[in-house]
Amino acid sequence: MKKMFAVLLALCMVLTCLTMASAEEKTYHVGILQLVQHEALDAATKGFRDALTEKLGDKVVFDEQNASGDTASCAMIANGFVAAEVDLIMANATPALQAAVSATADIPILGTSISHYGTALEISDWKGYTEINVSGTSDLAPLDGQANMIVELFPEAKTVALLYCSAEANSAYQIGVVKAELEAKGITCKEYAFTDSNDVASMAQQATECDVLYIPTDNTAAYSETIANVVVPAKVPVIAGEEGICRGCGAATLTISYYDLGYKTGEMAYEILVNGADVSTMPIAFAPQFTKKYNAAICEALGITVPDDYVPMD
Repeated sequence: MKKMFAVLLALCMVLTCLTMASAEEKTYHVGILQLVQHEALDAATKGFRDALTEKLGDKVVFDEQNASGDTASCAMIANGFVAAEVDLIMANATPALQAAVSATADIPILGTSISHYGTALEISDWKGYTEINVSGTSDLAPLDGQANMIVELFPEAKTVALLYCSAEANSAYQIGVVKAELEAKGITCKEYAFTDSNDVASMAQQATECDVLYIPTDNTAAYSETIANVVVPAKVPVIAGEEGICRGCGAATLTISYYDLGYKTGEMAYEILVNGADVSTMPIAFAPQFTKKYNAAICEALGITVPDDYVPMD
């Protein structure tokens, strides 16, 4: 009996060594689908790559592709990853995630820069995880905090314009939450929804009839210089959902580090690829901290004085 046990133990050790050697020798192929070139999304992608590279070195190969803001290109890239049989897809921004989900129900998908996964994937019974081949990280900052920021900086404001892309489900979700928060404070909200980048300038122009603009985390609104060319001359301040938009046209934002968010996504990818974590039950992760930041140039141009707990953007 002892001899048989010793044989079994030795066999187990051999199998374990073989399994470990196999894992060490394996090269992982990861497809990165980013919706558009943008400061926040670029930072998230870099964080993701850095995290996996630090853990896997040359055992991970990336196929990084950018859809240039085109949803049809998102679908084509996602289908290309499926045909190439990548080990994992990282989808950066909501349309990229939706395209990846449409392309495969088998390959693990990790999203990043997604505000609300239940909304993006039309999951009505949201539990904090998807129960399909998807998990990832959310860039959603506290929306009540952003609404409070408007009241804090502009206590005399009576009307707030909500400027966003109606084609982005997560943008509509953020607008709904912020609108409810502001209306509960007695502030009138007006929605100005554009369908694509061609409508941004005209809708921004209409929105300047209000006292303050709010722009959520919105990929189409990444064309923030176009918005700045309208709102700054009109002397209408913007509160933005994230730092990239704020840098282009905003006065202030309650924001996260997109690099850190992407890095967390990379750590999740490692758990899936190497340790066999089940993506379908992996909870959506959030940014660890949020920071009040202000755009010094725009605040100076508009004569806005910010409280001491706001940090200037780099």
